[in-house]
Amino acid sequence: MTSQREPRLADAAEIAAEQGLKRSRISGLYAERAKNSAGKPFPEPVDMRGRSRLWDHAEVAKWFSHRAPTRLQGYKPPTRDPEELLNAADASRFLGYKNLNQVTTFTRDRPGYFPEPDVVEELGTAENPYRRQLWKVATLLNWLETRPGRGRRTETKAVPLPNVPVDGDPDELLGASEAAALLGYKSIQSFSSLLSQGKLPLLETPDAIAEDAGRQTGRQRWTRRRILEQSVQRKPPGRPRR
Repeated sequence: MTSQREPRLADAAEIAAEQGLKRSRISGLYAERAKNSAGKPFPEPVDMRGRSRLWDHAEVAKWFSHRAPTRLQGYKPPTRDPEELLNAADASRFLGYKNLNQVTTFTRDRPGYFPEPDVVEELGTAENPYRRQLWKVATLLNWLETRPGRGRRTETKAVPLPNVPVDGDPDELLGASEAAALLGYKSIQSFSSLLSQGKLPLLETPDAIAEDAGRQTGRQRWTRRRILEQSVQRKPPGRPRR
């Protein structure tokens, strides 16, 4: 008997980002499912996370594959020097998004989905420092061609996770890469995917949103204590604790 793999689940926000649509458009497609796509209704959700519907990602991707390409899927970025550096707003515009905060939203809310910046500039003053993230045009073009929603995604070299001590300050706030390391995942993408599917319930609500001047500004943070509690919860029953 062969075991069936659990489907990857996605909410309206994730589907919208992949298809280059607004989140409200996904809700509209579902609400109008009896009338859309020449009799092929938008898939029914398979689960809920709070008040958010969750769909089988593969079913939704298949449904969109039979539709005319969306504005973003058919979008061709302007020709620019591959080594040119763009800030978050310019990167959003270059990628074809009307919302100039789209790249910022990706990096803040979906760790591992969007590429890390190629350059981080230290700006401001000693009293009020801040950092500006910059991406090479080549990096953005590669993501545009391989992002989810564009067919099979090309495998890219995984960024090594940091070495995070288990016995550190239990109240220290840690980011997604540190959480992924403590939970024993091989990549931040695995952590991000399971978090978006609601499979890490103790971490669904972050303990804080980073407001410091560092590279992780605006991103979710969790205490080491809660991450370790989630780690214990996800171990198979009967497995001895170390």
